[in-house]
Amino acid sequence: MNTSTTEKTIVRTGRGLSIAGTRITLYSIMDYVKAGWPSKLIKDLFDLTDRQISDVMSYIETNHDEVEDEYQLVLKKAEKNRHYWTEYNRDHLKKNAAGPHKPEHEEIWTKLKTWQAELEMA
Repeated sequence: MNTSTTEKTIVRTGRGLSIAGTRITLYSIMDYVKAGWPSKLIKDLFDLTDRQISDVMSYIETNHDEVEDEYQLVLKKAEKNRHYWTEYNRDHLKKNAAGPHKPEHEEIWTKLKTWQAELEMA
């Protein structure tokens, strides 16, 4: 592995470990690595060059513990954010549903109530 090439491909940004010149983080790549996707499919999915995918996979392999630790932190943060927004939206929807509806919105409210009933039955 050519470390200088890898270091130019993998950079640390405000988003964490990323592929230089893209907004793709190694944590996004890790989702697919963990799922057992082959490098070729990951490369095609993210529209990476051969060099980029090679450098990413080498970096992950060489720095596995560091990348894994950061990946776990990212997953925890994502779960915390998901939980926050789920609760926020639930409260927000309840508040809006309790208020009076504009006549022009009645059709959409009827559809929403139907979808909610279907979800509660499932």
